[in-house]
Amino acid sequence: MKLAGAVVLLVFLTGCATTQRKDGPGTGGSGPSPSPGAKPAVKKELPWLNVLGGRMKTTLFYGPWQCRREFMNGCQRECASEGHTLKGCMWLADFKFDWEGSLVVLPVPVKAGSRYGIYHCCCNYTELSKEDTRAARKKWEGKRESFRRGWSEKFGTWPEKGDVSWPGHHVRDLKHGGDPVDPNNVIPAEPDVHEVFNEQYPACYDGKSPWNTVGPDLPYTDN
Repeated sequence: MKLAGAVVLLVFLTGCATTQRKDGPGTGGSGPSPSPGAKPAVKKELPWLNVLGGRMKTTLFYGPWQCRREFMNGCQRECASEGHTLKGCMWLADFKFDWEGSLVVLPVPVKAGSRYGIYHCCCNYTELSKEDTRAARKKWEGKRESFRRGWSEKFGTWPEKGDVSWPGHHVRDLKHGGDPVDPNNVIPAEPDVHEVFNEQYPACYDGKSPWNTVGPDLPYTDN
């Protein structure tokens, strides 16, 4: 999960006066139609952000959903490369980026878009001790405010509920060795959704349904 890289690609790889969608690893507008029974995702639109050559808006869509085949295969390779076994896969969110502006080489109005899927591979990682887990959490708490500011500069204002900032969700959780301050390991999560993530992670690590099986390519709608 390299969100900063996704933004750079979005800005620089747009076509001339066209609308483009990147269909992997997330879901694109030109990709598959929502699967039967798909329901509207929890959605959060962030304010427009001025970027090189124009402006960008980030929209967050939240699951969790079963991983599509592409994600499950990626997790199998990731776990194996580290000498681990895959127990489950959880598709957490999709980040949608909309960009509008003009190209330097051809100053005409351009609109472009891309989506980036955020998923977690539940490999049979060794759990950290309680002391090491607490130390990792303290490191996150010490960097949390500066992390949110840096994230906001790249993607738009870190979301809030009332006057309270949304929690930061560690994609690879701290208990299983996730980096507490890696920009590619922390996403803002709507509070109720964050609770669901935390409730379902143990089932994913235990290899329980539905996280041990492949889900549809597009399990949600944008509405």
